[in-house]
Parts: sequence; C-alpha cells; structure tokens
Amino acid sequence: MAGRAQPSGGPGPGLLPLLLLLLSAAAVIRTGDGQNLVTEDVTVVEGDVATISCRVKNSDDSVIQLLNPNRQTIYFRDFRPLKDSRFQLVNFSNSELRVSLTNVSISDEGRYFCQLYTDPPQEIYTTITVLVPPRNLVIDIQKEVAVEGEEIELNCTAMASRPATTIRWFKGNKELTGKSEVEQWLDMYTVTSQLVLKVGREDDGVPVICLVDHPAVKDLQTQRYLEVMYKPQVRVSQNYPVQGLTREGEPLELTCTAFGKPQPTDMRWLRVDDEMPQHVVVSGSNLLISNLNKTDNGTYRCEASNAVGQSHADYLLFVYDTTATTEPAVHGFTHLPNSAEELDFGDLSGTPVSLNASTEALPTMHLSNASLAFRPDSRAGEEGVIRSVDHAVVGGVVAVVVFAMLCLLIILGRYFARHKGTYFTHEAKGADDAADADTAIINAEGGQNNSEEKKEYFI
Repeated sequence: MAGRAQPSGGPGPGLLPLLLLLLSAAAVIRTGDGQNLVTEDVTVVEGDVATISCRVKNSDDSVIQLLNPNRQTIYFRDFRPLKDSRFQLVNFSNSELRVSLTNVSISDEGRYFCQLYTDPPQEIYTTITVLVPPRNLVIDIQKEVAVEGEEIELNCTAMASRPATTIRWFKGNKELTGKSEVEQWLDMYTVTSQLVLKVGREDDGVPVICLVDHPAVKDLQTQRYLEVMYKPQVRVSQNYPVQGLTREGEPLELTCTAFGKPQPTDMRWLRVDDEMPQHVVVSGSNLLISNLNKTDNGTYRCEASNAVGQSHADYLLFVYDTTATTEPAVHGFTHLPNSAEELDFGDLSGTPVSLNASTEALPTMHLSNASLAFRPDSRAGEEGVIRSVDHAVVGGVVAVVVFAMLCLLIILGRYFARHKGTYFTHEAKGADDAADADTAIINAEGGQNNSEEKKEYFI
C-alpha cells in the first residue's frame, strides 16, 4: 500500500539497544566462580598505536566488553557500537578481547575499563599514558665568535614535551653541568638549560652538544661548533748551521713561524736591548747573518701580532771561536711562555739536547703549544765557560772560610762561658787571720801560725 513503510530484513535502529540489554542480562545470570579479569597499563608515544587487552582466566564464555574513559562502550564482544574507526578489533575469543587504537593523541589518555558480565559482574581498568617527544631542540649561543679567556653563555631549549625532558651538555667527549628551568603550559613542558663556558684556544672547532633524555625519543641532540680567536703562537727554528756550534765566520739562518686566529698579519725581527747589526738581513720570517762575529752575541726576538694580541719567541745567540770544539756543560731548549695565561697550554719541561745535534731534530711542540717561545740555552765560548768555573771555585773557597770562622767564634764563646766565675789564689792564704799586711805576706809564704803542721808519731 502506498505511503506505508516496508519492513526491512534486519533489526531496526530501536531494536539494537534492546538486543544489547537482553544479552547483558543473560550474561549477568551466568555464574562467575573462578574467573579472573586481567589487563595491563599501556604507555605509548603520541601518534603511535596502543593495544588494549582484556583477558579472562578460567573463562566460562561470559561476555567481555571494553569502555572508554567516558564509560562509553567501545566493543561489546566483537561488536563496536562507538563510531570511532581508530579502534579496531585485533582478537576476540571467550578468554580475550584485544583492541588497537591508532594515531594516539593526548585526548586519548585516561582509564579504559574491561567488564566481565558474571554474577557478580567484574570490572578492571587499564591506564593509557601518552608520551610527547620534544617538538624542537635549539641551541642559542651568546657570541658566535669568542676570544680566548672569555666566558660565553649557551642555552638549549626543548619545547612542548611530556613529561619534562632532561638536558645534558657535552664539550667534545666531556660532560658538563648546566642549569635547567622548566615551564609548564597546559599538559606540556618546555625545558631550557643554560651553560656558562670559559673558552680557550684549544676549544676552537670543538662541538658543544645538547643531548635530550626522554622516554619518547632516543639520541635526540643538537650541536654548535665553537669559534675561538686567539693571539699568535710563535716558534723560532734554526735552519743553519744544521749541526755543530755557531762559530765566527760561519752563517746563521733563523726562521720564525706563527699560528693564530686570525692568522698573524704582522711579523718582525728585533734584537733585545740592542740595535740590530747592520749586516743582518731580514726577509719576511727569515733572519740571516752571513758572517758571524762576537759582536752578534745577544737575544734575537721574533714578534707576531693579530687582532687579538701579540706574542714573541726569543733566540739567544753566542758565537764561538773558530777553534772551539767543546760544548758547554749545560745546554738544551728552555720553553718559556709569552704570558702567564699561556702557562695552561703544553708541557713547559725542557728537553736537554746536544749542541752538535740538528736543531731540526729537537723536540717540537704540538700546534696548541706553539705559542710557547723556543729559546736555545747560552752557547758561551770557551773563555766564558772557564770564567764561570773560576767564579764558582772562588765562591766555594770564600764560603768555606766564612763557615770556618763562624765555627771558631762559636767554640770560643762556649769556652769562655763555661770558665766564667770567682777564683782564689795561694797568695791570699792566711790573709784573713793576719793583723796587718806584713803578717799576711809572711803567712802566705808558708810561715802561717794557723796552718796545721805535719806531725809524726813513732811507736
């Protein structure tokens, strides 16, 4: 008949709730003796898949259903009343209901309930925890280019994470300690860590790494390379003579090398405390004396400078006689810093070397130590060596004489101190009993009346 609705082959929309109610009532009537409902909490990273499992031990075919935090039914047996396609049935049996939730977000976090329709009904909940990794990791540096000795500030920020991240600092392979601050906005955390670092020339080109510790992510880090400017590191080397002593009439060639950041632009030679001899030829970083003589003795300095500062290295020259064949008793290289700040770099211990060895073969320093001046020890002539020995002998003799005199004075002082006092002589014997001076003299000469005479007895 026209205008009358025809019945469909399936149950109408109003019959579905009634059907679920009837099934639930039938399930409640069943006995639940010996049945146990089991589930586990779930931790998942935002955007991943979470799997919820409701399991029954000693099942007797009771009905299992899963509800969301709003207590809306997600699955009743293998049927999904909730219109959220992200929930998918993974497994359904008399002993388990397993459901997956794809593309998890913060709004999905909370308690999900597993219900078992027994008599009495059983219910247990599982908690879904959503982890959010940091959205961005950035290092801000106070100065893009620093000068050695300065303190610079670096800040590393990890934004919008859940839970709050832990930030660690590394300079190369060495871990450093920073100061962190945490800001919370709604359910998200932003962490900023500050690092204050004093830089030196050895830090140039070294990476500073900001590393994040977070359960939602592994090996998340970012880094910045330090750029440090420092004054030149200067070294003087002897090219000729390659071996042997610097003798009169022979040539001497020195080379000055300097490294710095920026690279040194000004380099010059000078003679310390005296004028440069006129026959000395300076060509860039090289110094040449074609014919050595005794007037060339002195200290020759190479200075180099850049935008940061100036450094120098000294070479101490002593010219030998042409017939000199012996070497001074003490010789070698002495490493001297250009300033107190450079004491932090390198090993300042000298390495003794024979003067007849090649200067090229002498131990050299690493580039980071090149700022320390290389100064050969005094190459005194034979006369200078003899004079130094004579002075030592004379000084030793004088010291021995002074020591002997002091010992003698001490002994005399102790002798007089021990013999100090009042003494009586034989001249005064009998003087106390004498009536006058003449009688006292007679008594002192042996004629005392009061003296006891020696008596002999014969038996």
